[in-house]
Amino acid sequence: MKNIRITVEYDGTSFAGWQRQAGALVTVQGEIEAALGKILQERVSLAAAGRTDKGVHARAQTANFFTASLLEPSRIVHSLNSLLPKTVRISDPVEVDMDFHARHSARQRQYRYFLIEEPSAIYGRFAGCSFGKLDLALMQQLAALMVGKHDFLAFSRENRDNPGRICTVTACKWYRDKDFMVLRISADRFLRSMVRYLVDAMIRAGKGILSSEEFSRMLESGVMTSQLNPALPGGLFLWKVSY
Repeated sequence: MKNIRITVEYDGTSFAGWQRQAGALVTVQGEIEAALGKILQERVSLAAAGRTDKGVHARAQTANFFTASLLEPSRIVHSLNSLLPKTVRISDPVEVDMDFHARHSARQRQYRYFLIEEPSAIYGRFAGCSFGKLDLALMQQLAALMVGKHDFLAFSRENRDNPGRICTVTACKWYRDKDFMVLRISADRFLRSMVRYLVDAMIRAGKGILSSEEFSRMLESGVMTSQLNPALPGGLFLWKVSY
């Protein structure tokens, strides 16, 4: 048996998320596993660094799988890219130690959220929209508060009984990139929809709807005291995974 690690880039717009699901829903994991099954003539199960939600993209998702095939990893990836839809691209195949696991072995993940202030027919596929001007300086202050170890339950879809609610954020800041405002956030782990809830909270603060004091209270208490909704999925990218 060999353990193969790959990098996966995908446009998540037409997918029901990364994770394989029962029924007829099309997922990134399901498409890759089906293609691998045809190439290797084996039943293959992929492990991934992050389970992105419906409509979320990845610049560099990491996944691994085990195979008994004698095919070279480069040949496997070449065949994969010929079978997969154009919205999914596989690269950087490498044989790794048998104990490597894309999720459990990861030390840090980086996400980026791209935001525009007004709707756009061109950029809307890969950006969220605030539908109005924002106080970026205030949003930058809130981003800085998140660095460190916190209970992020107030900014997620996790069950309150989940004991694994603590995440250590190592970097979090907004910056401008041409027509976009971009949130770059890195952490050892992320809760479900955590980045999108944080972006929604900061958009509300940037529009004067949510006070910085209330944002701080939610971060300190882990309790959602103001109604939040996850920001649009199209603006979110799994950008990088470090091992």
